[in-house]
Amino acid sequence: MAEEQKQAEELTITDLALARAVIETATDRGTFKANELAQVGALYNKLDSFLKQVEEQAKAAKEGQEAAQAAATTPPPTAPATEKEADNA
Repeated sequence: MAEEQKQAEELTITDLALARAVIETATDRGTFKANELAQVGALYNKLDSFLKQVEEQAKAAKEGQEAAQAAATTPPPTAPATEKEADNA
């Protein structure tokens, strides 16, 4: 039961994106009264701003991970041969 309660209390990024989509749909359909629009709009703007920040952070993390993987698979550059090494070759 404790696990079920924990799952019920979790709020994920997907949940927030869904809430944003619900607000968009409800607004398009004219669900809200005029005196409610300011509060709904403020909530929508908060959700939208937060989700955009999360998306930017995820994109930056993904790019950083890809760069790290590329660096790990790229062999280190070799130093040019010195005169002494060239003479011995």
